[in-house]
Amino acid sequence: MTDKKRFLEKNSILIKEFDRYVLEHPAFANKIPDNALVVMHLEGDDEFNNWAKETAQSVAEKDNPIVYVTITELKPVRSRIEKLKLELAA
Repeated sequence: MTDKKRFLEKNSILIKEFDRYVLEHPAFANKIPDNALVVMHLEGDDEFNNWAKETAQSVAEKDNPIVYVTITELKPVRSRIEKLKLELAA
């Protein structure tokens, strides 16, 4: 897998997590300026962060602010499934 593809996948995951976070913490979302380009960073991942910053700067529109959101702690991914049913095919 190329670095670009790996970074795109990581960015997609971080954006989904950030979307969930701001839905649960609307006061945080209110701090983000209108029309801002939100750039995800992950603490301790300099290679990804540099890619994200360079990519954002290359696509940012002139009058739109850029906001860097650094995720400093991320819990392990867990399933939200409460119960399961398993059936074997005949």
